[in-house]
Amino acid sequence: MLSATNVGKDFGSVRAIDEVTLGVEPGEAVCLLGANGAGKTTMMNLFLGFLRPDRGQVRVAGKDPYAQPAQARGAIAYIPENVALYETMTGLENLAFFDRLAGHRRRERELLDYLDAAGLSAEQARRPVRGYSKGMRQKVGLAVAAAKDARVLLLDEPMSGLDPSAARDFTTRLNEFKQEGRAVLMATHDIFRAKECATRLGIMRTGRLMDVVDSERMDAVEIEKVYLEHMGREAAA
Repeated sequence: MLSATNVGKDFGSVRAIDEVTLGVEPGEAVCLLGANGAGKTTMMNLFLGFLRPDRGQVRVAGKDPYAQPAQARGAIAYIPENVALYETMTGLENLAFFDRLAGHRRRERELLDYLDAAGLSAEQARRPVRGYSKGMRQKVGLAVAAAKDARVLLLDEPMSGLDPSAARDFTTRLNEFKQEGRAVLMATHDIFRAKECATRLGIMRTGRLMDVVDSERMDAVEIEKVYLEHMGREAAA
């Protein structure tokens, strides 16, 4: 569903992405770990078609997201660190609006079911978004992704700033998406939450994919050790 082959991207003299090859299959969740400036968000923007690779090839469901943006983005749901919603509208009204943009006209009961599956009650769904916590906003974002029937989820630091309960709920829903056969690519700093939902973890540093580890064969402490070894090795180089 997602593939990057020998991808490179430069911004002037800065090599933001350095020959990265990565794939995400249906039913798989891949988390990219790395500090700020590692290249995680640039990879997201390449898959979204906001940037064109200088070298290599990027595909979303077999489509070039830069040359064929409408076809590629039709398969994608994107959840950033801060989900943009209409403040004066309720969570339910926001979901109904985005549902229509995706070409659907679902009934209120169906929309409430999507919000409930994301962890937002009917009472909460009928409140104006301006009073929502960040966790509640992210839940609306998950409901939008589910209602769109997106085959690919791209998530850029979606759990940053969430309290432990909200982060746990978010992780649970991501695992459900994975079980539904969707492909998930998430950028994060949080090794422990990544371990809870990822099939594989990619460790990035200065635009390079340093390693890809099987998260199901390692515990969080072991993953952290590998991560720190790569960070130290790169700093020493």
